[in-house]
Amino acid sequence: MPTRSSSTRDSAIRRVLGGILIANLAVVLVKFGVGIQAHSLAVFGDAIQSAIDVGNNLFSLLVMGVASKGPDAEHPYGHAKFETLGALLIAVLLAISIFELVRGAIGRLIAGAPPPVVTTTGFLLLGATLVLNIGVTVIERRAGERYRSELLLADALHTRVDVIITLTVMAGLLLARRGYPWADPLLALIVAVLVARAGFEIVRRTMPALVDERVYDEGTIRREAEGVPGVCSAYAIRSRGAPALRFAELTIAVDGGADVASAHRIADAVESRLREHLELHQIVVHVEPC
Repeated sequence: MPTRSSSTRDSAIRRVLGGILIANLAVVLVKFGVGIQAHSLAVFGDAIQSAIDVGNNLFSLLVMGVASKGPDAEHPYGHAKFETLGALLIAVLLAISIFELVRGAIGRLIAGAPPPVVTTTGFLLLGATLVLNIGVTVIERRAGERYRSELLLADALHTRVDVIITLTVMAGLLLARRGYPWADPLLALIVAVLVARAGFEIVRRTMPALVDERVYDEGTIRREAEGVPGVCSAYAIRSRGAPALRFAELTIAVDGGADVASAHRIADAVESRLREHLELHQIVVHVEPC
């Protein structure tokens, strides 16, 4: 069963995602409205990005519902890795948006297109979405760091890219106003590069947990374990996991003359030290005689 602390964490993450979903829905409606009015590819690209944010939020809420489940017969280590998998899916959605942006921008550069025309009201609305996205980025990043959520951190990075994209789009519209029709598709290509960079960062951060890369090197865990009185040595050390749920397994050697109760107390002390000093969550300690 999930612990009280993990249940509280998952509920907090879902509340953050729910609030951000409402904010992103408002941003999507505004951007699509401005894009239709201005006939701007860059604004449409920005709106697509925000629409993907909405899809990410909906999917993330579903993922957290699965990730918060405790261990069962099919998943003895729990379902926490579904959260990391959800973060990776965000990168896949980013790749789709990159393809669409690049295809549309190249088509306009080759065939030509009338420059977009955006009203002052449109600029003000885009500015409002910019301020809203900045607020969402700050709140989501802080929540991701607080709860050690790969899902929130990945989505915060995505929203930060949206901020940069909106700034780029607004600059392109200003250039188009001044008689540079190529600015809109050219800046759409720049938007695609920024999106690609965000996708790369998400993949770089999530892959270690998905491939069970070690959380700490053996020497670090060994030094902590051997710092507990009664431990002769520590070996057969393994670790894995994501920031929100880190596993470790090791074997300690204790005095062969020690009784079972004493050996058990030493193993408990090792677990407590590793949880406190290395912030490991689930630890398995095997005991062998020296």
